[in-house]
Amino acid sequence: MTERRVVVLPDKAQLAEGVANRFVGRLAQLTQEGRAVHVSLTGGSMGSAVLASVAQHGWAPNIDWSLVHFWWSDERFVPRADPERNAGQARAALLDHIAIPAENIHEPAASDDDLSLDEAAVAYAAELARFGVEGRAWPSFDVCFLGVGPDGHIASLFPDHDEVLVTDAAVLAVRESPKPPPERVTFTLPVINASADIWMVVAGSDKASALGLMLAGAGITSVPAGGAAGTGDTVVFVDQDAASDVPDDLIDPDY
Repeated sequence: MTERRVVVLPDKAQLAEGVANRFVGRLAQLTQEGRAVHVSLTGGSMGSAVLASVAQHGWAPNIDWSLVHFWWSDERFVPRADPERNAGQARAALLDHIAIPAENIHEPAASDDDLSLDEAAVAYAAELARFGVEGRAWPSFDVCFLGVGPDGHIASLFPDHDEVLVTDAAVLAVRESPKPPPERVTFTLPVINASADIWMVVAGSDKASALGLMLAGAGITSVPAGGAAGTGDTVVFVDQDAASDVPDDLIDPDY
């Protein structure tokens, strides 16, 4: 497992801006190589704030968005127009404001798309498989964004739920989520951990305990976030409120 770096920024606004600056720089670097770039997004207020900051970034119009593919590590199985949809939030914050081909936005099915929850999971796994690499039925994400819940969940992998231990599937249907809405689709840990870089974006004092447990090595069944590790960098971007339980020796001032 790669060592985690922790980057502390003063508040939520500067956290969103700081992550966006690094993300735009990474996209500029990767797209200059002329290859497809795969990014997995997350939902929540900080996920949207980062994307809104990307949309306002001065370099954003210079990125070749035709090379960038966007995915979601999990999605709420609700109607497509429901404000709870992670994809809808991402479209409003960024995707509707950039010149990206529609086929580069890989959105999971919604509950009004004439698919059952199980069929939506199968369809999303099939879409991942179209871009599989190195013998895997999924792409290696260049950047995988993750939020971390107060209970330590990532994507829709929740503490003490069976989904966090699944290794023989790419996408799962989730029922009875402890956080509403109850039905979702989610990546499994093997898909998340095939990412080159995992960037967790964590804000608020209610996340401090979960973050501290994750960094202390808590087991993945109790703190699923502890099981996330990229093949390159695993970076936890936090605001000062979420950093109260972070050991000083884990903070990287230079990343």
